[in-house]
Amino acid sequence: MNRSSSRSGGANLPALRHHNASLVLDLLRVAGEQGISRLDIAERTGLTPQAVSKITARLRAEGLAAEAGRLASTGGKPRTVLRLVPDAGYAVGLHLDRDELTAVLADLAGTTVATRTFPLDLGAPADGVLATAAHAVQTVRAEAPRAEDRPVFGVGAALPGPLDHRGGVLHRVTGFPQWDGYPLRDALAARTGLPVVVDKDTNAAALGLALREPAEADFAYLHLGTGLGAGLVLGGELHRGARTGAGEFGHQTLQLDGPPCDCGGRGCVEALCLTAAARGDIAEAARVLGAGAANLVGLLDIDRVVLGGRTVAAHEDTYVSGVRAVIEERARREGVTAAVPVTVAGGGDRPVAEGAAQLVLAPLFGRAGEDGGERV
Repeated sequence: MNRSSSRSGGANLPALRHHNASLVLDLLRVAGEQGISRLDIAERTGLTPQAVSKITARLRAEGLAAEAGRLASTGGKPRTVLRLVPDAGYAVGLHLDRDELTAVLADLAGTTVATRTFPLDLGAPADGVLATAAHAVQTVRAEAPRAEDRPVFGVGAALPGPLDHRGGVLHRVTGFPQWDGYPLRDALAARTGLPVVVDKDTNAAALGLALREPAEADFAYLHLGTGLGAGLVLGGELHRGARTGAGEFGHQTLQLDGPPCDCGGRGCVEALCLTAAARGDIAEAARVLGAGAANLVGLLDIDRVVLGGRTVAAHEDTYVSGVRAVIEERARREGVTAAVPVTVAGGGDRPVAEGAAQLVLAPLFGRAGEDGGERV
């Protein structure tokens, strides 16, 4: 998502050289293959032409930027256009689900160049889970073009919460409380020899979607797979909450005397939704998901709801129409003329793994906020 015009400009201070380089890299990323001139970079960042020349020279020397031709002359010297070199480096994204691990390798432009899926038992001993994750990293790394001389900047690992994304420590993962207190970030870094970032699956997916979509509106990503959760983009930023607890959407209570949930509660939207889906009543599962989505829309006044996950992927039309119907009915009751649109992310569970790779890449482009959250 191109938010460059609304972001703060560059600062000509030595201490902010990395920040300024990130601003330039982000403009190169957004410009794509057509590239962007140094003069346009200076105008959009507020940096001096001299500062832009120094930064772009360094980026070219490091192999991150290259010439993409020249603009037609308007009377003066034709401007050289620069572009990002997507295969100058990569990031690995892992989605550790309850029964499956999806691994992707993404280049600097965010394009997925390799994808692999492996069986996984999240309830197995930690050593076994880590061994599978490390093998997945090694497998997709080997598929990078010119893998032997291209750096991998790190691994993003996304999995069900709750967890602490700053410390990379898991808490009582729903259904798998034995992970409580496990330092996944440090343990996986030791296994792979790469820096690791850990976040909730829904946060990763929401980040990935926000970075590649042009709209700047706030939205909620609702992931229905082996569980149910939400990723929130509010005020132009991925919203995690003070304790990475935001988006525990699946454990809002809809029925006080409802069926038990793996979280220890009863009548949670996750339990009701997955129970209906398991018995083949997809329309009821969509209606339950819609009730939870309508509550979220009413609470946060968001602009859009995006559905994803393998359970949704199996019956996309039914879930989209069912959720939309509940939201529209609530809008009519409240006298709202235009209901919040409901779309689908597509790709089943893959948006989580792709977003996990963006957990590593986003800070390279200046998309990391002071609290560790990503600006989109």
